Amino acid sequence: MNSKRFGRPALALAAAVLTLAVQAAPAAAQLVQNELRSYADVAQVASPAVVNISTDKVVANRNNHPFMNDPFFRRFFEMPEDENHPRGGERVERSLGSGVVISADGYILTNNHVVENADKVKITFEGDREYDAEIVGTDPRTDVALLKIEAAGLPFIRLGDSDALRVGDQVMAIGNPFGVGQTVTMGIVSALGRSIGLIDYEDLIQTDASINPGNSGGALVDMQGRLVGMNSAILSRSGGSQGIGFAIPSRMAMRIVESLKADGEVVRAYLGVLPQEVDQNVANYYGMDRPRGVIVTQVNADTPAAKAGLKEGDIILSVDGTEIRNPSMLRNVISLSEVGSEAKVKLLRDGKEKTLGVTLEKFPEDTRTARANPQGGGTEDESLAGVTVRELSERTRSMGNIPENITGLLVTAVEPTSNAAREGLAAGDVIQEVARRPVTGFGEFQEALGLNDDRPVFLRVYKPRQAQSVFIAVPR
Repeated sequence: MNSKRFGRPALALAAAVLTLAVQAAPAAAQLVQNELRSYADVAQVASPAVVNISTDKVVANRNNHPFMNDPFFRRFFEMPEDENHPRGGERVERSLGSGVVISADGYILTNNHVVENADKVKITFEGDREYDAEIVGTDPRTDVALLKIEAAGLPFIRLGDSDALRVGDQVMAIGNPFGVGQTVTMGIVSALGRSIGLIDYEDLIQTDASINPGNSGGALVDMQGRLVGMNSAILSRSGGSQGIGFAIPSRMAMRIVESLKADGEVVRAYLGVLPQEVDQNVANYYGMDRPRGVIVTQVNADTPAAKAGLKEGDIILSVDGTEIRNPSMLRNVISLSEVGSEAKVKLLRDGKEKTLGVTLEKFPEDTRTARANPQGGGTEDESLAGVTVRELSERTRSMGNIPENITGLLVTAVEPTSNAAREGLAAGDVIQEVARRPVTGFGEFQEALGLNDDRPVFLRVYKPRQAQSVFIAVPR
């Protein structure tokens, strides 16, 4: 170092900084050691509370033949005679999975599909301790099950906050893949709030930690060994892990556990609307800065939503302060709320935000609704670019399987390269509204198309194949 260039004060300052850095180094190293512990430490904390689950299920023999009841033929075909292969029309299937002990007195969390229709459930701890388990309750809609064994003083897992997870956080998956024994794998949170269509209520954590058959029901833990998810499913072409695994968030799983403990079943709240995701074109039509929330395509009669004054075309932005990103998230937030509680629903209506209080009710068996409107008939119209429509008649209604309570204009053709086709409009659909105005004739259709010509054409469309209405925003 050139002392003439920097001078004595600068040299003294540099020396002081260097001294502080050297003194701070051990403290920094200790901090890193505390924050980034060995994976073995994490496994040591969580693994004792993860168990293997084996089930026996009696099923009908698909290939049962009278000859197979004859001992000679059974010996000829080398068919065993033990209790697992009865001679009659039934056989015993065995399967393996995993579970997580959540209390010292023997409550165990696992997937519904691990124990579904099981006649016998056996729990095995590390060290080969075995217990027979009772199924307290199951919830197929979230793929959660609660088991109980008669024991005390068991190692149990600490609960983490799945809502605090971030994409990129490290996680460890613990389970019994392929029945080889307890195994741990490491990865990160790849995504949050995933919905893959496997179960009714999904808000899945996606991870690249290896999850394989047999891991189902096992633990997904954070770097403090706390339960943040329950391993549930994989996406794979080979049947093995390809880096896309899914876990049920611990917050959702424990909410289901509370209901199963108390009632043996899950009592859900409901809103009574049919929601649809807001895409960029819908956001543009509503003048939103970005796509957010869900748009209400239908409000069922005599439901909490109808009683509170929600309307078709409202955009639900949040519920009780939780931002709603998609229809699945709305269903999950509402279903996890207490029946009888008042949910604060923030929505966008006519360009203005407002909040409604909705008193939630128990989810009924049938939430369908009917609405009555007149019908029409006529020739064809091509006022909407790339789309041909015809007024409904008794004949077209019957041929298109369109209910009597659905009114509008029947789409008879859509050009494949048109904006309408790109947004999902198809032949056989019924355009019920344009720019939030009901249309039953060509005059109403043409007049509504002339409104707001600087924005996308906003349509409410009935889809016969899905038997439901959706909103579509078609760029001009």
